[in-house]
Amino acid sequence: MSTRLFSFSGGDTGPWRITNMETMIGEQLPAANRLAIAPTSSSPADPQASWILRGITSNERYVDREERSQIVSKQLDLGRPESTCGALISIRKNEAWWALTQEERMNIFKEQSHHTRIGLQYFPELPRRLHHCRDLSENEPFDFLTWFEFEPAQEAAFNRLLAELRAIPEWKYVEREVEIRLVREVA
Repeated sequence: MSTRLFSFSGGDTGPWRITNMETMIGEQLPAANRLAIAPTSSSPADPQASWILRGITSNERYVDREERSQIVSKQLDLGRPESTCGALISIRKNEAWWALTQEERMNIFKEQSHHTRIGLQYFPELPRRLHHCRDLSENEPFDFLTWFEFEPAQEAAFNRLLAELRAIPEWKYVEREVEIRLVREVA
């Protein structure tokens, strides 16, 4: 049985070594050396962790059927041995975003920002999994956690993806963003 609920624990344990934590906007996270990712139904949170972020996978909310089909047909699996680079992008949007109706948010996401269209340009080389935090509680420190895994040769493409997304109208609603870069050390 697969779980939809995940925890991301930053501390001194885990298979991913944190190479950089950059606060793009808002409050930073406490320092951590490593990251462990666990389905929370099977693993208790590390009590020694500097921070624990939780998120749940959910249905896509801002895509139409054609975009969803493209995502599903192109998306590579996470956990591939050659994907030794990772990134956790943690986002919290402001109250102005949440005061908008679903239709208004969809318009900004699709028609003004072209968020999905931009992302599809980088598939399948940049597999990702989106976690919704706000579905757990409005008191979570972030609204969204996006986990990426990719090969070292794809790092420049990943940097371009982030630059393009941070330049779209949707990003004016971001009040907190922390970017965590990681490397999985292969034995």
